[in-house]
Amino acid sequence: MALTSTTEATTTTARLDRSPEPAAFDTVKKCVALFGAVGAVVLATVAVMAATGHPATSFMWIRAAVLLAASPLLHRLADRASQGSASAFERLRTVATVLPVAVVGVDLIPGLCPAWYTVLQGLSALALAAVAVLTRRPALRTALPTR
Repeated sequence: MALTSTTEATTTTARLDRSPEPAAFDTVKKCVALFGAVGAVVLATVAVMAATGHPATSFMWIRAAVLLAASPLLHRLADRASQGSASAFERLRTVATVLPVAVVGVDLIPGLCPAWYTVLQGLSALALAAVAVLTRRPALRTALPTR
């Protein structure tokens, strides 16, 4: 039993040591970092707008904070996936697919948030959409076994 687990772990590690998987995971991590950076810009902009007397709804505050808070979690999933965790890879693929659709879907509701907010949130959604595409490419899809 222990020999099998060690062999499987070694095989998975060996697969990740070959290119293009490490480069692809680096790109995924950069896209997640970009998602977080844009999220920080959105939250900072909401704070500046509120401080200067412009309207900033509770929806804008909460959504910006939640998406920013999701960034470290997504980065952790990307990091664990790059180390060979199939479950982290599947979670990252799922969230990176669903979250951009949800962000854009909510942004399309008329009058919910100002145009600048919609544009910035759309940029963050693009970063996660890139993660969704990258995690479905053969280089990463075959690197880890899926369920």
